[in-house]
Amino acid sequence: MAGSSTTTGGSSHKYSGHSDDQEEQQHKLQVVDRKRKRMLSNRESARRSRMRKQKHLDDLVSQVGHLKEDNSQIMTSINITNQLYVNMEAENFVLRAQMAELTNRLQSLNEIIDCINSTSNTNTRNTTCPFDDQILDCDSQMMINVPDDHGVMMMMNPWNSLPLNQPIMASADQMYMY
Repeated sequence: MAGSSTTTGGSSHKYSGHSDDQEEQQHKLQVVDRKRKRMLSNRESARRSRMRKQKHLDDLVSQVGHLKEDNSQIMTSINITNQLYVNMEAENFVLRAQMAELTNRLQSLNEIIDCINSTSNTNTRNTTCPFDDQILDCDSQMMINVPDDHGVMMMMNPWNSLPLNQPIMASADQMYMY
């Protein structure tokens, strides 16, 4: 009996050794399987990460393209606006010069009218004109005898027929004739 117990003990030891080998192999297979699954998971995760990075890079490249296009449009708009500004400045310069010339002409014409008015209102033979500091001889002007409402003859200067209370006007249409 003692021998049989040794045999059973030995066989049980052999049986438990065999089962330990199986468990160890199963454990190794499980470890290998887990490693393989982890490796696949890591590969998939790395692939997704590369895809995300590539998509982010593509988005950034696209955004750079849009920003360059916007920048180009803004620069074009700025250049057009600057050109319009330069054109307006040139036009304003021309208009200021024309205004100064017309103002001088108007002042000269008003001085001529004042001289004519002062000549017709005075009975003296010589009158000084303010616009050219020359003496104007009244006999050299064309004077016409015209009877007034009371039958009295009076001297009429042809320049007096102008409506003197009207200002001399210049329109914008005439500005471009010169």
